[in-house]
Amino acid sequence: MASIWPGKPAPLGATWDGQGVNFALFSANATRVELCLFDSPEAPREATRFTLPERSEDIWHGYVPGLEPGQLYGYRVYGPYNPAQGHRFNPHKLLIDPYAKALSGTFDWDNSLYGYRVGSPYTDLTIGKRDSAPHVPRSVVVDQRFDWGSDRSPNTPLRESVIYELHVKGFTKLHPDVPTPLRGTYAGLASKPVVAYLKSLGVTAIELMPIHHFINDQHLIDKGLTNYWGYQSIGFFAPDPRFASQFGQGEQVAEFKQMVKAFHAAGIEVILDVVYNHTGEGNQLGPTIGFRGLDNAAYYRLVRDNPRYYMDYTGTGNSLNTTHPRVLQLVIDSLRYWVNEMHVDGFRFDLARTLIRGEGDRPSAFFDVIKLDPVLSQVKLIAEPWDVGPDGYWVGRFPAPWAEWNGRYRDNVRKFWKGDGGQAAEFASRIMGSMDLYRHNGRRPFHSVNFVTAHDGFTLRDLVSYNEKHNDANGEGNRDGDTHNNAWNCGAEGPTDEPAIKELRLRQIRNFLATLLLSQGTPLIVAGDERGRTQGGNNNAYCQDNEISWIDWSPSPDAEALCAFSQRLIDLRHRHPLLHRRIFFQGPLSPGSDEYDVEWLSPDGQEISPGLWNNSELRCIGLLLNGRVMREVDERGRPVHDDVLLILFNAGHDPIPFILPDWPDDPAWEVLVDTADPIGNGGGRQPTSEVYQLQPRSLAVLAERAVPPPPPPDVKAVPKLEPVPLGKLVPVT
Repeated sequence: MASIWPGKPAPLGATWDGQGVNFALFSANATRVELCLFDSPEAPREATRFTLPERSEDIWHGYVPGLEPGQLYGYRVYGPYNPAQGHRFNPHKLLIDPYAKALSGTFDWDNSLYGYRVGSPYTDLTIGKRDSAPHVPRSVVVDQRFDWGSDRSPNTPLRESVIYELHVKGFTKLHPDVPTPLRGTYAGLASKPVVAYLKSLGVTAIELMPIHHFINDQHLIDKGLTNYWGYQSIGFFAPDPRFASQFGQGEQVAEFKQMVKAFHAAGIEVILDVVYNHTGEGNQLGPTIGFRGLDNAAYYRLVRDNPRYYMDYTGTGNSLNTTHPRVLQLVIDSLRYWVNEMHVDGFRFDLARTLIRGEGDRPSAFFDVIKLDPVLSQVKLIAEPWDVGPDGYWVGRFPAPWAEWNGRYRDNVRKFWKGDGGQAAEFASRIMGSMDLYRHNGRRPFHSVNFVTAHDGFTLRDLVSYNEKHNDANGEGNRDGDTHNNAWNCGAEGPTDEPAIKELRLRQIRNFLATLLLSQGTPLIVAGDERGRTQGGNNNAYCQDNEISWIDWSPSPDAEALCAFSQRLIDLRHRHPLLHRRIFFQGPLSPGSDEYDVEWLSPDGQEISPGLWNNSELRCIGLLLNGRVMREVDERGRPVHDDVLLILFNAGHDPIPFILPDWPDDPAWEVLVDTADPIGNGGGRQPTSEVYQLQPRSLAVLAERAVPPPPPPDVKAVPKLEPVPLGKLVPVT
């Protein structure tokens, strides 16, 4: 290994061909690029340096014969250090390969090297000339070979999906049935007890919080905290080794693949929460780890009149410049890699509004490139449709085939069940798929990803247990986190022994879960909500890598009852096409027709009048879904039929005698769910009269059987599920 050959400009990154490794790196403004090779993860400095010998259209490249997978490397890039012009080249800084498929080690905030604070200027003569190599992760050459066997994506249609958001570490860290060495890892998440639990719950996809290699924030390190959520990515191709059971030089790649393979075998998809809107390098006071030193002026959006500073649409200090062709290529290549090589099934894009920001009136080409891509256009694409910049709230404005986190659904459903006045009309729109937001540009109900809670904010139990946030553990004097939560503590702040308050809280949790799973659109459940998980009122637990954030698997009657209730609701959703339609309901099926596919009812059993919709005191409504006239076909063109379902909502504090409708054909109603019935949940009984006694703060589902409830097309019918106590998990079949 005494020489370096010219190599090729494509593909970007480090590519092993069995006889050596080709290295290719983009930098438009560099004057020289050095490849640095390390003998071990602990080596403080590189053993060998090669100057990349060729430059082809701003791609620097070279080929080193004899190198093998596991080789550690990095770059030193030369060029002007002139922040006033947007350039921050510094060969004293070892840089990560932006296309590295694995990274070894973590970033070390050494105070003598990166010790500057806000208000302390970066000076090239002091900190700038210190060698960063001992403190920066090393890129790893990876062997991509893996035995996928017969692995195939479950390819669950979005309209039939139930998405479950979880954190790789937090989900299994306290799980008693996961072997201790595997807890908190990809392998632990793929273990049989965990897969069995998720399969028995009935979810169709897990949405993993960020697993791209990320760094901790210095202000958190100073407080003895850590970046638990992981929204500070620095390696868009590299699964973070902190979630791997095997530590070394790239083993995390195969472990991640094995996890995906295990979930696919169970019929569960894997969706990644990805953070392409910014990087962990922060603002002008942040460290030089990769992108900043490779070509700051290309990778980041800089203030036009003063490129020393960064455009910050994300609230993190910088924004990635997806208007630059090579930066956009980086994002697209990363996405393709995760689909083609890692077999993931889709993505949730953090602060996706930033990715489409352009220059002036010209938007980024991000939408167009993905829509025309033969791979990416076929996977699940879910946007968090906002950022913190001007005109940043884009709920309802993304084009097909994008789905969106529907923040308006979250806010309205919370307000409705809290008992706020004037919410019923919007509530009706939200639970019917938010036609006002998604129909105008050709999208469908399932493009609304409905959620009541997410990782960011209260858990479902805390939403009904606290009026105010309690974030003191974060070390910011409770100033962090959202102050507008639309929460209600049901009569006491935090834990209480008052039986009436405890029961009301459980009923409210059931109301939220039932509303979410009975709504048109794609439901998103947060891990642990189905078990009543609490964070003690912390609504911004991004820095709590401890029991505050980890799932508590301790058995309890309340947890098991809520889990069983969630199972039944998910099972009900899967069995009834009415609850996940491909098209929006339309009301009268033709002009002047007496035949409806949907009707809204007041407690007197009559259709709600326009005047009543405008009544701010309206808190009790009924929703009749007529499955006999769905006028819908499945993906193979077969007619879809269902029962007639009646869903009754009472967000008021008084019981309501609800007159049951007498059409069609004088139905005999069967109660499927009643959130006021914590033991039987209404299961199977028939009302004793034509009036249903709807309890305060409750939801009920009744059915008039027209035909046997069909299973989803081409999917084995979901068996009747029983509560799943820990240690007696339903086996994977």
